[in-house]
Amino acid sequence: MSSLGVYLIGFMILTGGVAMGMHLAGLPAAWIAVTGVILLGLGILMGVSKTRTRDHSPM
Repeated sequence: MSSLGVYLIGFMILTGGVAMGMHLAGLPAAWIAVTGVILLGLGILMGVSKTRTRDHSPM
């Protein structure tokens, strides 16, 4: 599995934990969904930026 895949799986587990904590705290489902979407978007952005290879321009 690629490092991006492992990173995204870990971030989804983190997002699930945050969502479960919010649910147990009694927050409305709409706020839980909004937070989940934001965290997943951040996870994708961070994962791509950390795992992509840089193109080297020939000199």
